[in-house]
Amino acid sequence: MIPERQTAFMSQKTLLVVGGPTASGKTAAAIALAQHFGTEIVSADARQFYRQMSIGTAKPSPEELAAVPHHLVGHLDVWQSYHVGAFEQDALAILSRIFQTKDVAVAVGGSGLYLRTLCYGIDEIPAVPAQIRSHVEAVFRAKGLPFLLAELQQYDAVYYQQVDKANPARVKRAVEVIYATGKPYSAFRKNQLVARPFRSVWIGLSLPREELYCRINRRVELMMQQGLEQEARSLLPYRHYNALQTVGYTELFDYFDGKITLSQAVALIQQHTRNYAKRQLTWFRRENMQWFAPTDWRGIIDYAEQHCCFK
Repeated sequence: MIPERQTAFMSQKTLLVVGGPTASGKTAAAIALAQHFGTEIVSADARQFYRQMSIGTAKPSPEELAAVPHHLVGHLDVWQSYHVGAFEQDALAILSRIFQTKDVAVAVGGSGLYLRTLCYGIDEIPAVPAQIRSHVEAVFRAKGLPFLLAELQQYDAVYYQQVDKANPARVKRAVEVIYATGKPYSAFRKNQLVARPFRSVWIGLSLPREELYCRINRRVELMMQQGLEQEARSLLPYRHYNALQTVGYTELFDYFDGKITLSQAVALIQQHTRNYAKRQLTWFRRENMQWFAPTDWRGIIDYAEQHCCFK
């Protein structure tokens, strides 16, 4: 929950933050808000940063991207290293440019950590030498995520209880810091808020669980029709990069390896996406969000207007 002193912070500039689980309609809501206020969108979806990953990440369509200016969508290659600190710097620079001429901007994504970092900052974590990062990556590839989780549990039981255990990037990052400093990763997590030159208004999209799960299942089927299998096959040489340690690709890589059938891979993508949506909801429910049905356009617009400050 965001402290009261932070929610009470007022500025002439307002960032409308649209969050929620995958397949909840965030892209459409963000575009509607951006069009209404005549502004631009900053993506905070860590899976959509990579230009080669379009179908499997439900990246906005060319028509959606053309509807309003979008930033940080497909600006990286899958082999490029990118972390939340770099995103923070890039996104803040973009917002600074937007706010030179506009009073409102929109941020959208399902990556709660990235949205929270954009609005309230992130703890300063010590730099990790390249050789340690390479070592942890080699351990991950040789022994898998369970081994790194066991390491994390042994050396930092506090963060082990908090980390998304299905997210290899988060687990590897924590183990890297532990190996580099000899201290628990949690020791560097102070959760101190940083003042921003704008206020943030958080808007969450939610719908009944069964409806959400049906939307997820249909979306995966549509992705397969659009060519997700071919997209994943083209990325097979890069499978060891962090960008591809994600739902929709790892399952198909297992299919290519002959470990499972194609139908099993599709079913697992659906299952793992539903699991991911559940974790997203758990994260966002900790934030001070106003929740709406994705079809409640009038309610979303009215709420945003009430909470935006204009000169």
